[in-house]
Amino acid sequence: MSGRSAPAVLALLSLGVLTCSAESYAVDDQAGLGRTFDGVGGLSGGGATSRLLVNYAEPYRSQILDYLFKPNFGASLQILKVEIGGDAQTTDGTEPSHMHYENDENYFRGYEWWLMREAKKRNPNIMLIGLPWAFPGWIGRGKNWPYDYPDITASYVVSWIIGAKQYHNLDIDYVGIWNERSFNSKYIKLLRYTLDKSGLERVKIIASDNLWEPITLFVLQDRELSEAVDVLGAHYPGTTTVPEALKTGKQLWSSEDYSTFNDDVGGGCWARILNQNYINGQMSATISWNLVASYYQDLPFGRDGLMTAQEPWSGNYVVESPVWITAHTTQFTQPGWKYLKTVGHLTHGGSFVALTDQKGNLTIVIETMTHDHSVCIRPPLPPYNVTAQKATFCLKGSFASISELQVWHSKFDFKVKKPVYFQKLSPIKVSNGSFTLDLDVDEVYTVTTLTTGLKGNYPEPPASSPFPKIYKSDFKVQHPNFSEAPDFADQTGVFEYFINHTDPGPHVYTLRQVVTQRPITWVADADQTVSIIGDYKWQNVTVSCDVYMEEENGGGVFVAARVDKGGGSVRSARGIFFWVFADGTYKVTNDLSGQSVLAEGQSGTTANIWHTLTLSVKGSNAFGELNGHVLWKNAVGLVPKNGWAAIGTSSFQLAQFDNFAVQAE
Repeated sequence: MSGRSAPAVLALLSLGVLTCSAESYAVDDQAGLGRTFDGVGGLSGGGATSRLLVNYAEPYRSQILDYLFKPNFGASLQILKVEIGGDAQTTDGTEPSHMHYENDENYFRGYEWWLMREAKKRNPNIMLIGLPWAFPGWIGRGKNWPYDYPDITASYVVSWIIGAKQYHNLDIDYVGIWNERSFNSKYIKLLRYTLDKSGLERVKIIASDNLWEPITLFVLQDRELSEAVDVLGAHYPGTTTVPEALKTGKQLWSSEDYSTFNDDVGGGCWARILNQNYINGQMSATISWNLVASYYQDLPFGRDGLMTAQEPWSGNYVVESPVWITAHTTQFTQPGWKYLKTVGHLTHGGSFVALTDQKGNLTIVIETMTHDHSVCIRPPLPPYNVTAQKATFCLKGSFASISELQVWHSKFDFKVKKPVYFQKLSPIKVSNGSFTLDLDVDEVYTVTTLTTGLKGNYPEPPASSPFPKIYKSDFKVQHPNFSEAPDFADQTGVFEYFINHTDPGPHVYTLRQVVTQRPITWVADADQTVSIIGDYKWQNVTVSCDVYMEEENGGGVFVAARVDKGGGSVRSARGIFFWVFADGTYKVTNDLSGQSVLAEGQSGTTANIWHTLTLSVKGSNAFGELNGHVLWKNAVGLVPKNGWAAIGTSSFQLAQFDNFAVQAE
């Protein structure tokens, strides 16, 4: 409950006054309408941000999805944007490509297909967007660049769109170019041509998912490019645009925004930019990175989602304030509504937008977020002031006859920490075409003709708990629902369930690293492959796994403990890594790159034979076993004091893993 009681809040919803005073704001459609509203959305990917969501048991997984996508329940999202997986590290992990190799197509890898289906199940009208962050290595023909063979890249992207329809009955509405990286005009035109040739004229192109410039200048100077691009999408625009973008006449989107820790300051950030992206920058859609913080929190940008779901082992999730801030807009608008021209800033700080369906309905969203309570992660926010104020709204034009409006209210409380989110208040009577609100700081109001709003809720989920200290997986899943094993978070490479038809023994069902060529990367992927698992706080652990090297020349695999980095920093990950190689040697290093060697020697290991590796770490000492016999003992010195467990390979190569187990103290 808020520190201010509901009756007190109601008292602030005054009856209208006869005339509009200096601190009044017209809500009027007589001078025409503003831009078309395209929606509010969330982004899954860029990368692996929904990784842990799929592993939740029911009913909790469906509850999380309802809070995100179910209309008139929670965030009621209108747009879902997903990564077109490219087998490379794209912030918090890798997402698998539908084409690891040129002659390979599989439209059931990863979890984005599933997520799009679940979103559509709840909201058939939700808009779907695909965007690549990275590409499998074969696209570049040996170069870390996707544009040398633009026809190959275009065909690859279009095949993902066709596969979405053919295998999942999903219609992709928009496709992007290359997230936050260079665009190529020839490629964009060829992508448009390839879409049209494939009967996908309805699929629109967003460019360039980076800054406003230089894409806007290219679009203004190149008519063919302008005809190919439907939407200009910028990232983290700070609610502003550039004159050249407005000159194009195209829809402008904040096609990735937010990326802020989802406490109440994050909620305040989201409230401010949802309004001011349009007021200041004429952006008609805003998409949050990310949709749901469903990855290990100690990876980069922990909890930078609209809600938090990072514990499938416990079932715990948290509906954070950005969910309810989203609802203030999404539950009372639809894509296709029009902004009014009468939107803007309030005299004493804050802002309001007004939208209509042009059928008599009106929604006004007001925010009074103060500077320090609405700072986003980027860009820097210039100083400004907000104070409590009385605001009168005068309804004119087709809205002059409205006599009553529904009221929804959120109040952040940074003093006594008793906020209230998305509370339905009594309707407000409109008198002589106007109504007045007493606005405090750090509030959000929605005033609307729509009566369909609802604050959905489920019973409290289970309490939070750490990752289990004893964990085992034999990967024996005959018909897995997902290609990746639960709880493993690939940081370089892709580890998939595999049926080993050549092994009639105990290793038919395994986990296999399948990326054999360095992808066209988005960040600096490691030269080794690695998948992490567990609790970042783990210190004293025993990690064991059966391993199988498939490469006779250059084959190498490892198990690891206390791995301290993932994401874009994965190349510099440290820990305790126990490696064996197909040439009959082993080594122990305190880094993933294998440069800082603690021990090495002969192991007798070869390819195409199963071996069991066991790594035990306690305090500053560790030892390793091969097939049940101690191979080395060593003081591990200056290694991280804690971190995840991990498995991986010494390069991009095929290798299999089975009977993985961890026991932590």
